[in-house]
Amino acid sequence: MKFDDLDSKMRAYETLHDRCVLPNMFIVARIDGRSFTKLTKETHSFTVPFDERFRDLIIETVNHLMNCGFNVIYGYTESDEISLLFHISETSFSRKTRKLISILAGEASAKFSSLLGDVGAFDCRLSELPNKQLVVDYFRWRNEDAHRNALSAHCYWRLRQDNYSQRQATSKLDGLSTEEKVKLLFQYGINFDKLPLWQKRGIGIYWINSQKRGYNPKTNQEVYTDRRELYTNLELPMGENYSNFIIELIDKYDSSKIQTLDSTV
Repeated sequence: MKFDDLDSKMRAYETLHDRCVLPNMFIVARIDGRSFTKLTKETHSFTVPFDERFRDLIIETVNHLMNCGFNVIYGYTESDEISLLFHISETSFSRKTRKLISILAGEASAKFSSLLGDVGAFDCRLSELPNKQLVVDYFRWRNEDAHRNALSAHCYWRLRQDNYSQRQATSKLDGLSTEEKVKLLFQYGINFDKLPLWQKRGIGIYWINSQKRGYNPKTNQEVYTDRRELYTNLELPMGENYSNFIIELIDKYDSSKIQTLDSTV
């Protein structure tokens, strides 16, 4: 069999189930750490329940994902989870879900592992959202999830520090309401409301325009150039203010002529 015939025959098995995200659908990728509890609590012993060094590794991973060839307009992270909102006009790899999922999981795993100096693997899934309100709902969902997880994590690890076993701590928290968990922490002298906002509501990363100062040797004058850079927000707005923040972010790109980033297909 000639190579071209063999090539066509075998490639069919790779591409038979290929599907693409429809035009004018918002794409949100959720990239999640695999077995990170063991990696961060046992292998590397990061501070529990939150560690600033681990936080910064994840932020750098998000920055990498927003600079690796896709037109991503918003990155959000809580714990070991990353969500990326693509520009609605993103056309990389013809919007093939197989390519998007595999590349994003691979890029996240490679970047985080290189930063950590150990293997850290991520998986990826896509949400295909037909309207702006569902995009807002998605990020409100992850924002609320961050709040619930943060409260539970602070309670669990405070009990563990008080010599509760894993089973005892889990059992004590089972069925407790949000108010009851807040009171439990208060008994240990911890005011949940005063904990850092990035722990409770996650972290947002998005593009801003700034000016860089330089020097023109020909005119002997200072010059300023516009540049586009990523901004890390550790104090995201809450509630409806966060909803409005997401809407304004989407509208900004809907109403502007944003040059699509080059990508290699």
